[in-house]
Amino acid sequence: MAYEFSGRDELSDAELLELSKEAESEATPSTIRVMFNEFKADKTAMASAIFIVAFILLVVIGSFFINVPQIMQTDLMGYYAKPFTNYILGGDSSGRPILSQLVVGSRNSILIAIGLTAISSTFGVVYGLVSGYYGGYVDLTMQRVYDFMMIIPMLMTIIVLVTIIPHYNAITLTLLLSIFYWMGTSRLIRSSTLAESQKDYVAASKVSGTSNLKIMFREILPNISSLIIVDTTLSFAENIGVETGLSYLGFGLPDGTPSLGTLIANANDPNNITQYWWTWLPAALEIILLCLAISYVGQVLRRTANASQRRGN
Repeated sequence: MAYEFSGRDELSDAELLELSKEAESEATPSTIRVMFNEFKADKTAMASAIFIVAFILLVVIGSFFINVPQIMQTDLMGYYAKPFTNYILGGDSSGRPILSQLVVGSRNSILIAIGLTAISSTFGVVYGLVSGYYGGYVDLTMQRVYDFMMIIPMLMTIIVLVTIIPHYNAITLTLLLSIFYWMGTSRLIRSSTLAESQKDYVAASKVSGTSNLKIMFREILPNISSLIIVDTTLSFAENIGVETGLSYLGFGLPDGTPSLGTLIANANDPNNITQYWWTWLPAALEIILLCLAISYVGQVLRRTANASQRRGN
């Protein structure tokens, strides 16, 4: 010990500073730092993340300045108004501004997708973890419930329920969709949990007396986090399409509530496709760009989670 103190005394301040910098450069980077480096290396993902954040802020904040009942009123003077005449993005067959509908409709679709993803992914992860970890009769019973849900014609059931529920709104629609959209996540998580539960670290935890809840949520769950991140990201993009598809068919949000699906439904009219393209094309382009951006960001999050797991964090 005396020799070490003597050695340190012989080092100059410059050498100590250099050794400190070297130690900092060789230290294990944090997860936030790894994520930042991944985004920095992938310019497309960086641009996608900026686009998603800016877009969500724009539509959410911008929608507060829009009087929805007013913009949904019929205006004969704006009948199929061309872009940059009466309105910036033109008007539809009722003379309503496309841009205002696009902002409010995007907000509705994104908030429904966020709520649906949060509820369905959380339930699906917990369901899959419990089913895969316990196995045996627990897994058998839970999988029979899963099989029963799978044979229900999901889309037709949703359409029927939306039709018979009086005065439903975005919250009702989100809860209704959540009843069916957890199954894919649960099957994915169950398969991974079955494999993880056979590994040595789980057996060692059981022997040491760790409770089942801690093993599932503090040991197995972090090891499949990259899978959860990718699934959640893809589910979010898919759920935007689910709400949009239902609204396109006329079974999504109630009449008078703007949605991306109702805007794209303008393409059902051949005249709109050939002559009044501004009534549907902006909404279609928005969905394509948004889903592509989410996919690029999801790849970076997956690589970050994989790197964290390799480091044992």
